[in-house]
Amino acid sequence: MSRRVILVDDDAAVREALAQTLELADYSVFAAGSFVAAKDHIREEFPGVIISDIRMPGRDGFHLLSYAREVDPELPVVLLTGEGDIPMAVQAIGQGAFDFLEKPCAAADLLAVLDRAFHARNQVLDQRDAKRELERGDPAARLLFGLSPQAEALRERVRNVAPTQAEVLVTGPPGSGISKVAEVLHLMSPRAQGPFVKRPASAMSSETLQQLCVDAMGGSLFLDEVSAMPEATQYAALELIESDAGVRIIAGTTADLSAMCSDGGFNADLYYRLDVMRVRVPALAERPEDIPVIFRHYVAQAAEQAGIAAPEITSQHLAAMMARDWPGNARSLMSAAMRFVLGMPEDVATAADLGLAEQMARVERSLLIAALGRHNGRASEAAKSLKLPRKTFYDKLARYSIRPEDYRR
Repeated sequence: MSRRVILVDDDAAVREALAQTLELADYSVFAAGSFVAAKDHIREEFPGVIISDIRMPGRDGFHLLSYAREVDPELPVVLLTGEGDIPMAVQAIGQGAFDFLEKPCAAADLLAVLDRAFHARNQVLDQRDAKRELERGDPAARLLFGLSPQAEALRERVRNVAPTQAEVLVTGPPGSGISKVAEVLHLMSPRAQGPFVKRPASAMSSETLQQLCVDAMGGSLFLDEVSAMPEATQYAALELIESDAGVRIIAGTTADLSAMCSDGGFNADLYYRLDVMRVRVPALAERPEDIPVIFRHYVAQAAEQAGIAAPEITSQHLAAMMARDWPGNARSLMSAAMRFVLGMPEDVATAADLGLAEQMARVERSLLIAALGRHNGRASEAAKSLKLPRKTFYDKLARYSIRPEDYRR
């Protein structure tokens, strides 16, 4: 993405010096001496950052900030302040400025602020691109997230496989979203108007399989973790496929079926019939650049489910997420997003041995604390936001030894 800067300062000497500093750092600079000269270059989706002096004759930096926020509320504006203007700059931050720098500013300070501003801008534009893709796209674009080449290759494979009438084998590591891919295959197939039935293949009897085929008639039947299907049922599945039972079989597995066939652990004939069309879901470790996109989606989803505002996701947090291996793939990323939204510490992830009541208690405590934090420790407002009677809210605070005054800033 282009590193473009709109630089606005009525002092020609300052403007020229700053422009030179930015150009030496490989920024593309449009320099203007006034708001009027810069106005036509401030556009929605501008892939860059605005730097503007606060004090200028005529339309000042506050006017420019207001105009830029009307054009694009998420366009970063960095303000330059003279001596004595710091209170004004702080006021500007409250009005939506990205940051401010005191003149004369050191090149290192300027470039550090710009680096943060560009990182934020790129994230915003990436999110908008992804949203537009979802809005105008097919089910593969709407439901299979990611901007990496691997994610695009997965979507293309699904688009190519879905229209066929052949059986499909969806493979991938645990938690990678095999069942989601199976659903997208159904939605993009000629059978999309028919039912989509999904069941775990483990312990499935031949009679159950036949009934599921009846339920999925005219649509698709997804057999999850087909590697665990009992031997007798495997034979029944092979017979159903060969008899053209009027249902499309989509099988999913995290196991190596080819190796299982070699060891006698899976019916080879069934494997070859299922493996007519294969779709492989890549692990997150293969496409770490998709982690921010998927995590943001899960955070928004979790916040909506919890009925609370989604917390800010910092670039540092996303960098830490990308540095992890995520052996549980999308499933563990979804759990991390829920903990993030609820303000729960990461070590809660290790609490899988807790009972349901204990886990729910942790979630409830986190929601109470989050509400108090959002309302500056004002218990009555926190109770209203959670739609709880005041007495019930205070009873819960007492139960978890939570003191509202600890959350007043």
